[in-house]
Order: sequence, then C-alpha cells, then structure tokens
Amino acid sequence: MLDNLTQRLGRVVKTMRGQARLTDENISDMLREVRMALLEADVALPVVKDFITKVKEKALGQEVIGSLSPGQALVGVVHRELIDLMGGASVGLNLATQPPAVILMSGLQGAGKTTTTAKLGKWLKERQKKKVLTVSCDVYRPAAIEQLKAVSAQAGIDFFPSTGEQKPADIAAAALDHAKRHFYDVIFVDTAGRLAIDEAMMTEIKDLHALLKPIETLFVVDAMLGQDAVNTAKAFNDALPLSGIILTKLDGDSRGGAALSVRHVTGKPIKFAGVGEKLTGLEEFHPERMASRILGMGDILGLVEEAQRGVDQDKAQEFVKKMKSGKGFDLHDFKEQIGQMKNMGGLGAMLDKLPAQFGAMAQKAGGAMEDKSVRRLEGIINSMTPQERSKPEIIKANRKRRIATGAGVSVQEVNRLLNQFEQTQKMMKQFSKGGMQKMMRGMKGMLPGMR
Repeated sequence: MLDNLTQRLGRVVKTMRGQARLTDENISDMLREVRMALLEADVALPVVKDFITKVKEKALGQEVIGSLSPGQALVGVVHRELIDLMGGASVGLNLATQPPAVILMSGLQGAGKTTTTAKLGKWLKERQKKKVLTVSCDVYRPAAIEQLKAVSAQAGIDFFPSTGEQKPADIAAAALDHAKRHFYDVIFVDTAGRLAIDEAMMTEIKDLHALLKPIETLFVVDAMLGQDAVNTAKAFNDALPLSGIILTKLDGDSRGGAALSVRHVTGKPIKFAGVGEKLTGLEEFHPERMASRILGMGDILGLVEEAQRGVDQDKAQEFVKKMKSGKGFDLHDFKEQIGQMKNMGGLGAMLDKLPAQFGAMAQKAGGAMEDKSVRRLEGIINSMTPQERSKPEIIKANRKRRIATGAGVSVQEVNRLLNQFEQTQKMMKQFSKGGMQKMMRGMKGMLPGMR
C-alpha cells in the first residue's frame, strides 16, 4: 500500500541532506518531486495543486531550528499537510441515537460493499459489544442476498432474510421493524450497486434514505479505482447526505491516491480502511497514522493495538518469562507464536506498520506467513507426538519420515521447520542475554522467506 509514494518521498528527503537552509530553489526542487510522487500515486490533480501550494507557503516560513535539517523540516510540513488533507482527526461511527442505529451502505458493485458490511458488523460486535443485524436490499444481483447471509454468519452477526421478488423499500421497512421488536443496537442496510452510476440506482437509494433516516450513510469505494474513486464519491455525495467513507482494497496494488483525494473532494471523513479479504481486515482510519506510514515513519501505535487485540495476554506473559530465562522454548511455543502472528494479520501486516528502515525485511518476508505457509507449518507440528514437540532433538531420520507422511509434505520441509525452530531458539537465548540487536539479526532466519 502506497509503497511507491513512500519510496519517492523518502528519496526527496535524502536529496535535502546537507542543505544549510530552506530556500526558494531547493524547496521548488523538492516540491517538484513531491508533485510527481503524488501524481504517480493517482492523487487528483486539483488536490495535488492545492497541497503543493499549502506546503510551499508553510515551508518558506519554516525556521530550521535545533537539530532539524532542512529535509526534516520540510518533512514536518508535508506530514502536517498530509494529515490535514486526509481530514485531521480520526472520526468514528456515530451511534448516538435511539436504537436501532440505522447504517446505510452505499457504493458501486464490486467495491466490496457486502463484505465490508459484515466486517463492520463484526467490528461493532467485538469492539463495542453491539447486537447487530444485517439486511440486503439488493434484489437485482441474484447472489447478493445469499452473499450477505453467508458473510454475516461468518462474522457471527444476525441476518434478516429477503428475496429477489420483494421491493427494496418493503425489505427495509420489515427489517427495521424486526430490529426494533428484537432490541438490536445496530442494523446495516446493504443497498444495490451498479457497475456505473445511473439515475434509477440513485433514486432508489434516496428513497431508502428518506424511509430509514439513517444515523450513518457510508460510501464504500475501491481504492484501486484511483481517480475514478474520487469522481464516484463526488457523485454519491451530491445525491446523498453521506456521513463517511470506507476505502477498500488498500492492501492491493493500489497506488493509494484515493486515500489522499476522496476526503478533500467530498469533505466527508474516511472512517475505515479495508485491508485483506478476511473479516478481520478492517482498520479505523487515522489520518495522522496514515501520514506517518506514507512518509516511512511507520504506525507503531497501530501495531501495538493489533498486538493487544490479537495476542492472548496470559500466554504472552508466559512466553516473555521463557524469553528472559532462555529456557523451555519448544515446538509447542513455536506453534503458539505462529498462531498469535496469524491472529495479528500475518507478518506482512505487522511489517507494513513498521518504519521504512524495516522495508528490506518486509520484502524478504515476501508473504512468508500467508495462510498456506502457516497451515503447512502447523500441519507438520501437529504430526509430531507431544514428546517430539517438547524435545525436538530426538527427531531423527525415521521420525522425520513419519512426520512428513502424516503432514503430507517432504522430509525437506520438516528439516526446514526444525532449522527455523533452532534459529528461533538461538534468538530467544540472545534476547535473554540482552542482545536486542542480535535478536533483530536472528529474525532473518526465524520464519520462511526471511533468509
């Protein structure tokens, strides 16, 4: 996500090193690079022009004080303007109304609206303990209703049935009545999408809005659409009183321009960002954190929050004790750590939030902890006896062949896992002796792909 923009802006900062002060000339040189980086990221041209103008005005009046170099001073200005461009402060969901709070989901077909509805419902259920109901008013796409039913079940939230023969307004009215009678906190209404904006769709969603009087009207947009995402968002914003935007597929091959443009063009806050296909792949959108990630500063706070949610605290404390003692780390623990990392979205998701200096490590990891790789590692460990997991040193040739057969892999795969475990064990011992730098070097061999 936004990798190209991050790399380009990183190069801009490097070119400023050694400059004694900020001048018209070197600011212009840097801003030319910033402009190109933003345009390459598919940021809308009017947004780029406005952004560059503001940065130039503030950079020229910027005093380079203390230990700040001109490059650092300009990055500070760019950072503040990026935050402002994306909305300043984070804006959460507004549920301050008499239950059930109605959330109307809008957007084009293929933007990920239905999956996002389930993601958001799961997020509210788990984070805010809300009783959530979903309903589909998409009577035009045969699989739409079944899709919402399926993803709602996966998310552990309730679904109100509807059929393609019903009218959207009738479905919505019946679902709202059901939500009131059964004391739901929140009801999500998934509306019909089209491949392009048309008058019939807009009329229908306006009627639904008038009927339901939603507390939140969210527009779901595919970040990979680039400039088209901005135009689509503007069209919906002109037709509906949108309250917020959810960007999907920010983890894809998107150049990320939509994230920087859509708030500026619509004036509506980006509330969430979809990352990944899994129902846990939804993040609250924090402009300050996103600006830091774009400039290669990372999002350590976001990483800590993910760790707190994805890691069993009791098991983590037990693991820390083993790390400090340097003893007792076995294949049971190794499997446990793989599972904990999987709960946090995998190694790639973690490294994406680290500062840019860890970029090389992220590239080496190269999707190492994808589901397939994780399942293979877990399968190998599951094929071992409890004694073998506790004492890996007893696993010799005959045992390796049995384990490989049981896991459906080659003996080489078993050897690879045992080598990775040994390197991880060494890293634990280094950490117990206070060798943090040794530990980071040791991580190169800890997991598949990190060699």
